[in-house]
Amino acid sequence: MFCSVLLLATLSRCISGDHLNPNNFFYKDREEYNDQFNGTKLRVFAPQPTVFAINGSATILPCKFWYEPEPSSLPEVWIRWTYVLGRWAEDTDVMVATGSSFRDFGSYSGRVKLRQDFPGDAALVISGLQPSDIGRYHCEVVDGQEDGSVTVKLELHGVVFPYQHPAGRYKLGFVGAQQACESQAAVLATPAQLLQEWKEGLNWCKAGWVTDGTVRYPITKPRDECGGECLDPGVRLYRKLYENRDEFDSFCFTDTLGGTVYYLTPASDMTLAEAQQACQNDGAQIAKVGQLYAAWKFNGLNYCNGGWLDDGSVRYPITKPHDNCGPPEPGVRYLGFPPPQAKYGVFCFKAT
Repeated sequence: MFCSVLLLATLSRCISGDHLNPNNFFYKDREEYNDQFNGTKLRVFAPQPTVFAINGSATILPCKFWYEPEPSSLPEVWIRWTYVLGRWAEDTDVMVATGSSFRDFGSYSGRVKLRQDFPGDAALVISGLQPSDIGRYHCEVVDGQEDGSVTVKLELHGVVFPYQHPAGRYKLGFVGAQQACESQAAVLATPAQLLQEWKEGLNWCKAGWVTDGTVRYPITKPRDECGGECLDPGVRLYRKLYENRDEFDSFCFTDTLGGTVYYLTPASDMTLAEAQQACQNDGAQIAKVGQLYAAWKFNGLNYCNGGWLDDGSVRYPITKPHDNCGPPEPGVRYLGFPPPQAKYGVFCFKAT
């Protein structure tokens, strides 16, 4: 109880401001409070512990509270949302609210509000989502007598793709994996993003780095060369058995395109240098791998001809599988890193 009172005092200081109404909180009459809510237990719950949303859109982080047994009326409560920075760092305030009074903070100013669709609804609405918004959020409800909390994780919806070094399989350390993804208009994927992509059908028998420093690979169709047929489908995790093996591939993530990717139809196929020049002559740049995946995922790009990309690889995107265009599943087909003198078409990118 003492901790709850201290927290209320802290929240009272946080929520005060020139634009807020004075707050006469109910705990001024503790005897009246105890008489009405004695024996009740505050419950706080998140119906959806992980939320996936699209960059630039609005989303809702669910949080609701109730009492057991249910009192005749809900007490006035303080609701505090924070962004969780880590075990040893202090959480960052997102907003605090009670009744009709609220205050938002920092980069969240003007972008957040409470939904309040029903009694006990403490869901947080965030608009104009940014990549920096990804992470864990803490919803805390305080009523003066006790407090309860729950954590909700926010992930951006996009596409995860495997990526290897041009020199071949398993040539990237953790930092190198981060840099490789960033060089191709993407970032290193989180474990949750890789898990979500596996749920959507990603099946890849090569291990790659993700953001927490672990190495994983997603399997939807178990087979001998990928951990054995007897194992269930899932995202495999490399453990200490491989602690001395510090070079793998990477899993990259992109959630935005920011332009148009198109196949430039040349008079004849081109070397890599000729392909780069052809895109420049067309007022564009040679497309990066992340941009091709984004165009395939978000815009439905479908083209059954291999084309050069920025990293020197040759790939082509298929959303409508058909004969002579690879496997029966949609995907971005990978033809490797041919010699730069080899001749193919090219995928170009024009920013909007």
